[in-house]
This record gives sequence, structure tokens and C-alpha cells, in this order.
Amino acid sequence: MTTATRAPDETAWPAGETTWPARVTAATEAAVEALVGGADADWSRRTGPGADERSCRELLDHLALGLVGYAGLLIARPTDRYITLFASLDAAAPIRACLDGIRIAGSLLASTVRDAPPEVRAWHPWGHSDGAGFAAMSVVELLMHTDDITRALGIAWTPPAELAAPALARLFPNAPTGHAPADTLLWCTGRGELPGRARVSATEWSWDGRVR
Repeated sequence: MTTATRAPDETAWPAGETTWPARVTAATEAAVEALVGGADADWSRRTGPGADERSCRELLDHLALGLVGYAGLLIARPTDRYITLFASLDAAAPIRACLDGIRIAGSLLASTVRDAPPEVRAWHPWGHSDGAGFAAMSVVELLMHTDDITRALGIAWTPPAELAAPALARLFPNAPTGHAPADTLLWCTGRGELPGRARVSATEWSWDGRVR
């Protein structure tokens, strides 16, 4: 990737400032709003290689696990491992009820990010991070996996620029500039094309969650 200069991103916020928690909530709501439109579709359809070709329904479980897991990491603050709590959705529940579960998981993470002191750090295989970092990770997870599912279900959807842009700035500091934030995010995560650039591997990409 070509190195680009960006303004410093938030790694902490003063009392009462809710920028990153609000982004978690907004990304959760954007995902749920997009996915509920396909609630009656065939969720056994497989997604792309970036999502390990899970079914759309399996990818919802992955999202629930990830959102609750990020909250757990910020609470337990391990330095060398993942947490031992795993979240899952009721396998027998209809999709609309499962989407309620995604909304619950997003709310739990937003509250945890809001309560986490700025100095908190926790383990992640792609860079030990802080509250803002885990919030950005959740935004990326929600946007890219909503894109995975909507593509598989044939639903037209584009990740919101106002959410993709700050997540890119926080987790992909060397991302190319001059393109729509949604296009750049999907390229960085192996899910899209950018003019004049080789496609990123759908199975080998990563972000940089370290605090800068």
C-alpha cells in the first residue's frame, strides 16, 4: 500500500464525548436496517472467501461473537489471549430475532467503550488496542460483513461513508486516498477493487489496531 498522511485519529475522548461509542451504535443500526430487508430470504446462502464462505446465518453468529468479544476484551484486559466468554445466537430463532441479538451486542460494546478509561489496553492478534481501536474494529466488522451478507442475498447496499472513513483512519493508516471510503474499506478487507491497484487477498488482509 502507498503510505498516506492522515490527521491523528481519536484515541481518547473527554468526559461526555461519545464519538466512537456513537459510531458503534450507528454501524449496528445501519447493519440491522440493511439486513432486515432480507430477513425472509435464504440465509443458508454462502458468502465470499473474505468471510470464510460461511452461510449468511453463520456470519450473524460471527458478528455477535465479535461484538461481545470486543467488549469482553476491554473489560478483562488480557495481554496475551482471547477471553473465555463466547456469545452466540439461538440457532432456532428467526432472522429478525437474531438481528435483535446483533443490536444487543452492539449496545453492550458501545457502553463498554464509553466506560473504558483512555489508558485501557487489551490483547488482539492484529495489535493490542484501546477503546477507540476496538470500536473501530467493530465498525469494520459490521460494515464488511453486512456487505458480505447483502451481496449473497442480492440486496443493494453501500457501507456509509461517515462510518467507513474514521474506521479506515484508525485501523488502516496506510490505506490509499482519493477514493470513496466504502470502496477503500472493501478493498482493504479483500472485498473490492480500486483502479490501478492489485486486489488485496480475501484471506490474508489485516488491520493495525495498535494505538498510535
